Amino acid sequence: MAGFQSLPGFRDFYPEDFSRRQHIFRVWRQNASAFGFQEYDAPVLEPLELYKTKSGDEIEAQLFSFKDKGDREVSLRPEMTPTVCRMVGAKAGALKRPIKWFSIAEFYRYERAQKGRLRAFHQFNADIFGEAGSEAEIELIALLIQCLAGFGLTKDDFYVRLSDRDLWFFYLEALGFNDAQSRALLTAIDRYEKMGDDAFKSYTEAHGDLPVDQKDKVLAFLKVKGLAELEAALAAFSSDKIAARLNDWRKVLAGLAAMGLGDFVSVDLAVVRGLAYYTGFVFEAFDRKGDLRALAGGGRYNDLVKKLGGPDLPAVGFAIGDVTTGLLLEQRGLTPAYVTAPDVYAVIGGEAERKAAFADIHALRAAGFKVEYPFKELAFGKQFKVASESAAKLALIYGGDELAKGVVKIRNLTDRTEHEVPRDQVVAAVRDTLSGD
Repeated sequence: MAGFQSLPGFRDFYPEDFSRRQHIFRVWRQNASAFGFQEYDAPVLEPLELYKTKSGDEIEAQLFSFKDKGDREVSLRPEMTPTVCRMVGAKAGALKRPIKWFSIAEFYRYERAQKGRLRAFHQFNADIFGEAGSEAEIELIALLIQCLAGFGLTKDDFYVRLSDRDLWFFYLEALGFNDAQSRALLTAIDRYEKMGDDAFKSYTEAHGDLPVDQKDKVLAFLKVKGLAELEAALAAFSSDKIAARLNDWRKVLAGLAAMGLGDFVSVDLAVVRGLAYYTGFVFEAFDRKGDLRALAGGGRYNDLVKKLGGPDLPAVGFAIGDVTTGLLLEQRGLTPAYVTAPDVYAVIGGEAERKAAFADIHALRAAGFKVEYPFKELAFGKQFKVASESAAKLALIYGGDELAKGVVKIRNLTDRTEHEVPRDQVVAAVRDTLSGD
C-alpha cells in the first residue's frame, strides 16, 4: 500500500530543511529587533468576513475557507495585514506611536502551486502604524533591504523598485481622467509588464477608447526610472499636490541614500501593486537576475485600519516570503551548511560507568552544551569511531580506571590531546576547553 503524502502545495520540513528555514527566520528576527520592531503573533483562523471586507467577496476563491462546528464562516489566514490592523485598531489608544511591529508566521492560499509560490508558506511581516510622514517609508525600506542583505546578498543580487499610487492618481487627474478611469488605468498598468497592450482591454471595455496621445503619456510616465526623469515628466504641471508629492520622493530617496542604501533602490513607476487598498508609496524587492518572482512587496495603506472598524490610523508595511528567499539563497550559494555536531561525546565503559556518566551528561546539557552518548553498550573503539563521525569536539572518557580515580578523561578529537579532571569539575573543564578552541 502506498504511504500517505503531504497535500499539494504544502511542505514537510525534515531536520535539514527546518534548519535552513530557522536560519532565514533568525536573520529576519535579528534585523527587525535591531530596528526596534516588536514581535507579535495572532490566530491562524479568522472570520471570513475580515478578508472579504479588505479584498471583496472574490477573495474567497483563493482561501482555505469553511464553516466551523459553530456554523461560523472562517478562513485560514492568507496574509497578516487584516489581522494586524484588527489588533492595532482594538488597542490603538493605548499603544505608543509610532507602532512598529513584526511577525513571522505561516499563511495559506488555495492557489495553483508553482515555483516560488505554494499553498502554505511563511512570511516576515513588518508594519508601522501612526506615522503619516515618509519617515515610515524610509525606515521600512531600510529594514526590507537589511532583511535580505543580512544573508550576505548585495546590490548585485537584489534591488527595491519604488513607485507611488498617489502620484499616479495626481498625474492621471492632471491628464483629465476621473477617479474610476484612473483606477481602471492603474489596473492596466499593473498588468502591462506581463500583458503589453492587452492590459488596456479592460479599460476600453469599461470606459471606451483611450486616445492615443493620452495612452502615450501614460506609457511614458510608466517608463520613468529616476528622480530627475520624474521631476522632468511633471515639470509642466502646476499642481500643489504633485509638488508636495515630489518633495516626499526627494525625502525618501535622500534618506535611503544617507543610510548608504541608494544603490539598492530604483525609481520604477511600472510597480503599482494591484491591491486597491494601497494609498501612497508602493515597493517591491526583486532578484537582479530576474529568475524569481518578487521577493517582497509592500506599501502605504492609510485607510485600512478604519475600513476594518478601527480608528483612522496611517499605516505602511511589507512582507517577505520564505519560499523565494530560500530559492535566492540557494541560487547564490548562501545557504548555510547543515551542522548537527555535538560539543561532547561521552565514551562509556560498563553499567557502573554509565551511571556516573549520566550525572555529568545531564549537568553539561543543563549548562547548554550539546552532548551525545551511546544508548547501548559498545566497545571503546566503536564508540570513538562514532564520536569522530559525529564531528564532536571533545570526547569524555568514562572507563573503569577513571571511575576508580574519581576523574574523567577529556580527549580533544581534533588534536588527540588528553587530560584528566576531577568528576566535580567536568562542566567547568569542558567550558574552558571549548572556549580555548
